[in-house]
Amino acid sequence: MVTKQDSGRATISEIAREAGVSVPTVSKVLNGHAHVAAATRAKVEEIIAKRDYARRPAKRSKKAGLIDLVFPGMGSEWACEIIEGVERVAQEAGYGTVVSSLSLDGSRIRPWLANLAERKSDGVLLAVYELDSKQIQRIKSLGIPVILIDPVGQPGPDLMTVGAANWDGAFSATEHLLKLGHTRIGMIGGREDLQCSSAREDGYLAALRRGGVEADSALMVPGDFSTESGARGTEALLALPERPTAIFTGNDAQALGAYRAARSAGLRIPEDLSIIGFDDIPAAEWIEPGLTTIRQPVVQMAETAMRALLRHLEGDEELPQRIELGTELVVRGSTAAPAS
Repeated sequence: MVTKQDSGRATISEIAREAGVSVPTVSKVLNGHAHVAAATRAKVEEIIAKRDYARRPAKRSKKAGLIDLVFPGMGSEWACEIIEGVERVAQEAGYGTVVSSLSLDGSRIRPWLANLAERKSDGVLLAVYELDSKQIQRIKSLGIPVILIDPVGQPGPDLMTVGAANWDGAFSATEHLLKLGHTRIGMIGGREDLQCSSAREDGYLAALRRGGVEADSALMVPGDFSTESGARGTEALLALPERPTAIFTGNDAQALGAYRAARSAGLRIPEDLSIIGFDDIPAAEWIEPGLTTIRQPVVQMAETAMRALLRHLEGDEELPQRIELGTELVVRGSTAAPAS
């Protein structure tokens, strides 16, 4: 005879008995209430997962008029553009925006989720995050839809994402340099944990193959999207016995560092070294010479994600899992044919 215990499924009462807590406590955990001790919550969550309890998302009878927008850090122009795009659409629709900067690791997600449950936000936009299955389930247990902007890694099939065509952009950047006549093209990579970094590296390599140029691992140096890593990467590339005549940087901040390192080495841009970036931040236009770069539609990504979230809240079930916006090559003065 198969019992409920044998089948792995359980009632709330059985979960409460096994955890040694009350039924209301289990109910609070299931519905995302904040006032449960962390150790108790973890124990109940473990039993819920083990017993394969079929959760029901919390019902949200009334909209709060709030959207949570979360970043791992806000000290960049990229983050400012995301905020601009989200708030523009949110305000038009009558929603307020709660902006947070935090690392969604095990120590900080609990207090953020507790605050999220208390203010009853209608939706969450996560920028440049990779969530594990437990974190996703915790947010969904609150009955709150989630959309990722420019996600890290490969999100699961149950999460919608909005991003840019990073591979295409990197391909276009490298192809532009090849058409100018460059064959020794250096690349300074981005953060290794970001999906966009690997996509840009793949696009760079694909363009070299298409152009009949053999990739040289010595011309590919790591970076982390900071100005400092752009300067360090450029210094390393210029120290090679046969230095590159052009450098493709993982983003515009790194390109600014490349400018600094090139000038410290006594090189002229673009006469001695061509530099191309990625993003098209405002500084790319006013720096001298103007930076050739790949325009990433950051504001449009944010607007698209916010509009998709509003459609979800209105009950639209026909939304695609992935929306990818195109990039554009913007040619300015930092690239030219290599010196003969």
